[in-house]
Amino acid sequence: MSSPESHVPQLTSKPRFLSIVGAALLCHYVFRRWEPIKVVPVALLLVCLPGSLSPLLAGQYGTLGALVWTFLTFFTTLGTSILVYRLSPLHPLARYPGPTICKVSAIWMARITTTGKRHIYLQRLHDQYGDVVRIAPNEISIRDIDVVQPLFGPGGLPKGPGLTGRNLHEPVMPLIAIWDPTTHAQRRKPWIRAFSTAALKEYQPIVIKRTAQLLRRLHDQHGTTDLAQWISFFAFDFMSDMAFGGGTEMMREGDKDGLWALVKNGMSIAVTYEHLPWLSYYTKNFPTLIRSLSRLRREAHERTMQRYNRGSRAKDLFYYLSNEDQVEKESPSRPVVVSDGILAMIAGSDTTAVTIANIFYLLLIHGDKYNLLREEVDRYYPRGEDPLDPKDYINMHYLGAVINETMRLFPAIPCGGQRAPPRGTGGKMVGKYYVPEGTQVRAQLYSIQRDERNFSDPQTFWPERWLIADGLLPEPAGFVHNANALLAFSSGPANCVGKNLAMFEMRMVVTGIVHKFHLKFHEGWDRRLWLEDLKDVFVSRMGRLPVVVSPQLPLGVLGL
Repeated sequence: MSSPESHVPQLTSKPRFLSIVGAALLCHYVFRRWEPIKVVPVALLLVCLPGSLSPLLAGQYGTLGALVWTFLTFFTTLGTSILVYRLSPLHPLARYPGPTICKVSAIWMARITTTGKRHIYLQRLHDQYGDVVRIAPNEISIRDIDVVQPLFGPGGLPKGPGLTGRNLHEPVMPLIAIWDPTTHAQRRKPWIRAFSTAALKEYQPIVIKRTAQLLRRLHDQHGTTDLAQWISFFAFDFMSDMAFGGGTEMMREGDKDGLWALVKNGMSIAVTYEHLPWLSYYTKNFPTLIRSLSRLRREAHERTMQRYNRGSRAKDLFYYLSNEDQVEKESPSRPVVVSDGILAMIAGSDTTAVTIANIFYLLLIHGDKYNLLREEVDRYYPRGEDPLDPKDYINMHYLGAVINETMRLFPAIPCGGQRAPPRGTGGKMVGKYYVPEGTQVRAQLYSIQRDERNFSDPQTFWPERWLIADGLLPEPAGFVHNANALLAFSSGPANCVGKNLAMFEMRMVVTGIVHKFHLKFHEGWDRRLWLEDLKDVFVSRMGRLPVVVSPQLPLGVLGL
């Protein structure tokens, strides 16, 4: 029988073990320098390399024992090297503070995203560590308004790998995920035409039609109803009309196909890949692991292809995206149009729906603000006038202030977008912060917009701050207001191209509901549940908003 000593490395095998250790250190260098994720190079580095070294120990431990000792030594060395490097002063982000667990692995932030409270967690980290926090081995979050222009403005940083991970490494990325500025500018051209002043006039009748339908459906409700759900159904129906020329009737039929639930579940899965973009490269090959996300992409693909093959019936979004207006010399390829169809399906509904729902949540909590808005609505649209006639929206300053203040407190994309210096550039200064090559960075919008250096009493719902800033109300002593710190539509060349349509949509829906109905929370409902259910899944995901809807006038008088 062999003695226990025969199962431990002997002095004579030390050089062979050092070879294995050296190979593991080389492997770490390769991953750190080039970050390969494809199966072949990863398999060569993590399987073939240590496997090829096992014969060094075969004479002493036998074939099976050599494999065990080789892989054990290799991965122990690799793991130790990674751990020591990420915590050492040699790491490019060593100067930036943050929790040790974040410095060690991005898995921690990926786990935080599953709670839906990533924005709250990052705000706490900023309160604890300051304006710049290391939230992953190679990612930092910044709460400093001075980084917005160098990060998002002309000459800023391109998109980071997180959006590539969210989109499952598809060969053709949607507009929002394109990192190359030149390609992004080219792909953005039809979107700019689609949201021009002339195009917006084409969409106005669609907004009016769908808003009128929403008001009729709310009028039909008895007792308690979920206002958030109705607003979501409205937003999705409008998006279908505006982007695809029709296709859904959720306000009439409900979510009978589970499409809205699919959007919410799919987004919840995708957000994890922002912090582990390499993971989706592998999980996309296992449909059961990403069932909701795969079905969401499949549904969007099918709807886009139907619209693509049918051609235009009206000047909808795809009229421009597919170059049916014939402005460009060459029409985009089908994969390009399909990829942007997926973007339109999500971005065109989620962001406005959650903002409108948050508006009514805040108004119902702050009854005095609700009354002020109702007074303004009644002043411009007295009883008997049509609140869906947009002629006076531009003059309704308090309505604009309510919308801005809601977006400040609850940005639809709380944690903003990820950026990263391109490889080969060596890194870049972003404001006063150096972002090394291979590092991702995000401006944490939720924290910036709740920073007392940018807004007085930042945690308070105070629409009047926007009227004070515009000179419509007297300015109190010590008033702080930085309008540039409102980043709900992002900033720079890659900002939200649909901003004007979204604002028009929100103005019409809010004006219409306030004009036609009295709203109050369901009696006994715990208002804290709304905040608990509000999740950051890149775009905010909301829960139920149970309200009692009471028409102010009979249906015929309402003009519905």
